[in-house]
Amino acid sequence: MRNLVNLFWITVFMLSGCAKEEPACCIIPQPQSVEVSEGNLTLFKPLLFISDLKGNEGEEFTSYLKQSPLALEPQNGNVQDAPIRFCIVDSIPGYSSEESYQLQIDKGFLTISATSAVGLFYGFQSLLQLVQQNTDNSVVFALAKIKDAPRFPYRGLHLDVSRHFKTKEFVKKQLDAMARYKLNRFHWHLTDGAGWRLEIKRYPELTEQTAYRPYPNWKAWWEGGRTYCTKDAPEADGGYYTQDDVREIVEYARLRHITVIPEVEMPGHSEEVLAVFPQLSCSGKPYVNSEFCIGNEETFTFLENVLLEVMELFPSEYIHIGGDEANMEIWKHCPLCQKRMKREGLNNEKELQSYLIHRMEKFLSAHNRRLLGWDEILEGGLAPEATVMSWRGEQGGIAAAKAGHDVIMTPGSHCYLDAYQDAPTTQPEAIGGYLTIDNVYSYDPVSSMLSAKEATHVKGVQANVWAEYMPTPEHMEYMIYPRLLAIAEVAWTQPEKKNLEHFRKCVLKETEWLQANGYNPFDLKQEIGERAEVKETVEHLAKMKPVYYVNRYADQYTAGGDSALVDGLRGGWTYGDKRWQGFLNKDMDVTIDLGKKTDLHLISAEFMQLRGPYVWLPREVVISVSDDGSSFMELERLSTDVPVTESKLTFRTYRWEGEIQARYVRYHAFSNDIEGGWIFTDEIIVK
Repeated sequence: MRNLVNLFWITVFMLSGCAKEEPACCIIPQPQSVEVSEGNLTLFKPLLFISDLKGNEGEEFTSYLKQSPLALEPQNGNVQDAPIRFCIVDSIPGYSSEESYQLQIDKGFLTISATSAVGLFYGFQSLLQLVQQNTDNSVVFALAKIKDAPRFPYRGLHLDVSRHFKTKEFVKKQLDAMARYKLNRFHWHLTDGAGWRLEIKRYPELTEQTAYRPYPNWKAWWEGGRTYCTKDAPEADGGYYTQDDVREIVEYARLRHITVIPEVEMPGHSEEVLAVFPQLSCSGKPYVNSEFCIGNEETFTFLENVLLEVMELFPSEYIHIGGDEANMEIWKHCPLCQKRMKREGLNNEKELQSYLIHRMEKFLSAHNRRLLGWDEILEGGLAPEATVMSWRGEQGGIAAAKAGHDVIMTPGSHCYLDAYQDAPTTQPEAIGGYLTIDNVYSYDPVSSMLSAKEATHVKGVQANVWAEYMPTPEHMEYMIYPRLLAIAEVAWTQPEKKNLEHFRKCVLKETEWLQANGYNPFDLKQEIGERAEVKETVEHLAKMKPVYYVNRYADQYTAGGDSALVDGLRGGWTYGDKRWQGFLNKDMDVTIDLGKKTDLHLISAEFMQLRGPYVWLPREVVISVSDDGSSFMELERLSTDVPVTESKLTFRTYRWEGEIQARYVRYHAFSNDIEGGWIFTDEIIVK
């Protein structure tokens, strides 16, 4: 009977593709095909291997294996005695990617086969996760057969080192984790208004004058004047990478089959450049503009000179030029920009930005490189060979793919690791939002709106780490891990092979590995989860009654439209969960028709404040009622007790309680008149 039970479970494991719960079966990202057998392979140290890789590839791979946790050693005698074998083969049946591999562990040998060095490398990463026991004398592996290949060729991590500088040792540490989880593109955000982090020989002033700030962190800099200082100034904070540092990191990444993609921001997010070279701005003055003057030919001379040095340092196919969030108003009042528009026949400032993007694309193309930019580069017309990185939702990526352009999907809704990952009241300060590991894991980069042909333009997916609220290395790692593991599986594993329950169990094991290896991950075992209010529908007198708006809600945050405030659905920890209705630069002023005169005892609504993204509690709330919908009687006038300087996520309920009869309920929440400010609420409850 016991043998029959074992046979049943072995069959289940083989059919489910690693559904087994034991640690031996946990590999992140989940392979495409896994067969697990009973038993294990015990190898005694030193662990000897042979490899088909020759020349530089062979030497580099051998060096990596010797320095790995398994400390493998090449077999120099009888190669038949080597228990671990790395074999180059003509093909991996069923897979065409050079990153594919096959791993077989039986009771005699351990064999990893691939068509290339990178395939052998990824097979070895899976092997490292299959170790059951590692002692001073031996290593124990589960018996398994794995065939594997990535879903997407681009599997990325973006790291912002402008807002808070991180050392090259920290960067290397993240590259090690990327390799373990088969991520192969490191997008390095080296320049932004908060600091220039890359040595440029032709323009040493960039790092001499703007790589340091007289503030301990980005938040203090943002609120304290946004100025820069030299390294020897009192309270100087920051740093930069020398060109030798960059070469070292690029080589370190290459040995782990990771391509480093540099980002040099343009035309916006360039306050630091314009503080040093104000002649490149529209005003000609430092600390005034954030955008380059596109009408000034000297701007292009500067940018091309910088990119020449960047291309010398980075052999990557892609060079990222930013292109996001430019304030185009300044160009409307700049004589040089307007002259450029007239001369080039440009109709508006979006086309002016597109002019810059086209020129940069041609320049990079002439040097056998490709331009990569945020999805704003679509506006005004996309350069022919440009690749779009879609961050403002998926629409930019979908539009680009339909137009025949390659796309990297990285929407904030699923890929921005600067959002809170658990109940915000229990977490370190973040920019806002609420993005759990489950939300990340649920993402599919290929939209159902794309045809099969259009979908081929989706080249991959990327996690973005923006560092405004991550001043320390520990805090940054806390935000990256373990959510990056979910991105890795989204990027590598075919959707039908994904299993959230199994993934979460494997993450618990991997969290222990991360902690043991000096990382600082969020502990998933301590997760609290979504806000309690989300879990139940609220029944009340105004549910699904007609609502009349004085000011229309914002198109970005409709929460379902005109019935959103009376649909019985409460919002979660973030206004981005499609349950909070938002009003930009205006009051929320609505009237609900209950249909008939009704006994009323409670009228209430809840609001949130999160200073980072300019989400504020209302300055004042007035609650009124009426019998005819025309003449209203004020029941309650409430002022907020939370100052606008409060930056922590805060919820407040403004209510009236008493006894009255009325047909119409008016709820008026006043904006605090801060330009760009939002008001969000989820439900007006009437009882």
